Amino acid sequence: MFGADKGTADKLDGKKLHIGIVQARFNEGITNALAAACRSALIDLGVQEKHITHVIVPGALEVPMALQALAEQDEFDALIALGCIIRGETYHFELVANESGAGVSRVALDYQVPVANAILTTENLEQAIARQTEKGRDAAYVAVEMANLLDQLS
Repeated sequence: MFGADKGTADKLDGKKLHIGIVQARFNEGITNALAAACRSALIDLGVQEKHITHVIVPGALEVPMALQALAEQDEFDALIALGCIIRGETYHFELVANESGAGVSRVALDYQVPVANAILTTENLEQAIARQTEKGRDAAYVAVEMANLLDQLS
């Protein structure tokens, strides 16, 4: 997804960035793996450890409120949403997936801050496990690239 092209190095330079991560605790085994992969990728991209703020909330529905609180601080170049919603036998899956996704997008648009959404929505635990590392890393790449893009556009 993030192949090398002309200018990729500039797009993925996180040295000057401040990044906020909001992690849902529900399905903690998956979200901890997402967070570890994300943090590792951010550091690989040059983001300083001291410039990464990591907040943990109960579940995916609480992620947007914490993102909003971070966005209101006006200290972050990008934010990252981490969570895991696994389909169950009730409509609750759709509700949580739709509302958390809409809330994440709303924060990005309302505060004009990039928000990388890595709230996994899967049919089962096996699918979540298969995606946890890659999606955590992808979120870091998206956050850094979008922070740099918005900086160029402003």
